[in-house]
Amino acid sequence: MTSDISGIIKQKTHFFQIRVFYEDTDFTGIVYHANYLKFAERGRTNFLRLLGVNHSELINSNEPKYFVVYKMNSKFMGASTIDDILEVRSNFISIEGVRLKIKQDIYKEEKKVFSANIEFALLDKNAKPIKFPNDMKLKIKNYLSK
Repeated sequence: MTSDISGIIKQKTHFFQIRVFYEDTDFTGIVYHANYLKFAERGRTNFLRLLGVNHSELINSNEPKYFVVYKMNSKFMGASTIDDILEVRSNFISIEGVRLKIKQDIYKEEKKVFSANIEFALLDKNAKPIKFPNDMKLKIKNYLSK
């Protein structure tokens, strides 16, 4: 694995490593459950960034756009603690109409500790769902996993 700050893409899968810090844990020393969602968010954001889709550019454009979570199904399968190195593996599943589906798994070594299937929508400045722009759709379609 390389030390690229945004992770790497191999065979349509994005790999992004995160070290667990003290602040990521609860009073037991185990990663607080909500932080897995933050780790997944960082993985998704970096996957999109590597494809040329930057949140800051979307927000600051003439026609601002925002990603929002529409639906999520998650499962916790293991525990992580301080100093563990986790790997977020992300795969785009589909992009149709106003929905983008992604599957994300988080591993500690080769053991899956978290899994999520997430659907996103893209909103305009009035918080109305909009279709994904063709250029963005094409970038993502090139990385859809079957």
